[in-house]
Amino acid sequence: MPVVPPDDLLKWRREFPILETTVHMISHSLGAMPRRAYQSLHEYAETWSTRGIRAWEEGWWEMPVTVGNLVGRIIGAAPGEVVMQQNVSNGVATVLSCFDWSGGRNKIVSEAMNFPSNLYQCHALEKLGAEVATVGSEDGISVPLERLLQAIDEKTRLVFVSHVIFRSSFVQDLAAITRRAHAVGALVLADIYQSAGTVPVNVRELELDFAVGGSVKWLCGGPGAGYLYVRRDLWSQLEPRVTGWMAHKRPFAFEPGPIDYAGDAFRFLHGTPNIPGLYAACPGYEIIAEVGVERIREKSVKQTARLIALAEDAGFRVNSPRAASERGGTVVIDVSNGAEVTRELLRRNFLVDYRPGAGVRVAPHFYSTDEDLDLTMQEMQAIVRELAVGASATD
Repeated sequence: MPVVPPDDLLKWRREFPILETTVHMISHSLGAMPRRAYQSLHEYAETWSTRGIRAWEEGWWEMPVTVGNLVGRIIGAAPGEVVMQQNVSNGVATVLSCFDWSGGRNKIVSEAMNFPSNLYQCHALEKLGAEVATVGSEDGISVPLERLLQAIDEKTRLVFVSHVIFRSSFVQDLAAITRRAHAVGALVLADIYQSAGTVPVNVRELELDFAVGGSVKWLCGGPGAGYLYVRRDLWSQLEPRVTGWMAHKRPFAFEPGPIDYAGDAFRFLHGTPNIPGLYAACPGYEIIAEVGVERIREKSVKQTARLIALAEDAGFRVNSPRAASERGGTVVIDVSNGAEVTRELLRRNFLVDYRPGAGVRVAPHFYSTDEDLDLTMQEMQAIVRELAVGASATD
């Protein structure tokens, strides 16, 4: 028998309290909370209670950028190029508000399987003259690259795509998409929510113009801490209509009239930031950076392959790519009565989720054991059998 090398990433399990009582297979939706988050939130409370309003000038005001720098280490951005938002929708709205959609270059190209919230915002711009073109999937899993590239033409103002498709975990070729967009004079906004922290992404090497993401999932940072990257040489050209006083060059002058935008990435901020959310998010960013996304990816590829094999051995359909290069950190398993199976798994302390038209989404992370995977599949099989027996008994 070959000797299996020890998994040294498992030493991080002790940093995540929920793993002591729960099989956590839902990092694609809500990453496990780091133990350090208790300390970080306590620091926030202590700062508020002892420093009061002085906390703003002692670090709070700069946190959208200083915390953004922690994200930047993970996604390949330079210091000062990432600003924190409350969620992805805020970041997307900021980017979309930078453009005039009434002219001849008014087209937005996306994939039909982009996250619905992203598409809602795109279609809302049709009232302002935008044309939205979405590329469908032929298999419900992947997006045909050639068809997407063909949709990008001289009328295209913005290409807005997900790096990893949330329904299927399909990885899109951001490099090819960006090359095509730039060749016709279009810009690229990438949603990297389902990749950052588990699939390597480098916004500068990819030459992305914009990137949005959040902390809830693979970054283990909890809710209320989204982020926005904007390519530095674009800053002076962009004046977002979705704005607020933090984006002003002299915010504490409280000047009336049109905004005079800040010269740096602060110009993409809005109103008062979610300070407690930023405190909570920092430990997750620090841990992901310390572990290293390359190491996380290496383990993820192995464990998702193991999940696929287990699912297929059980006779379940897998709605995720088989090729590791095309697969993110999630495996989508299509079982009968998927919503009921998911509810019962949650009741038994196996954390997964279900998406209609896709299946049960199962996602190990760097802190997951192979036994977690095996137990999840065993429990899923048992529940499917129980539901089938229950259904036949009522016939």
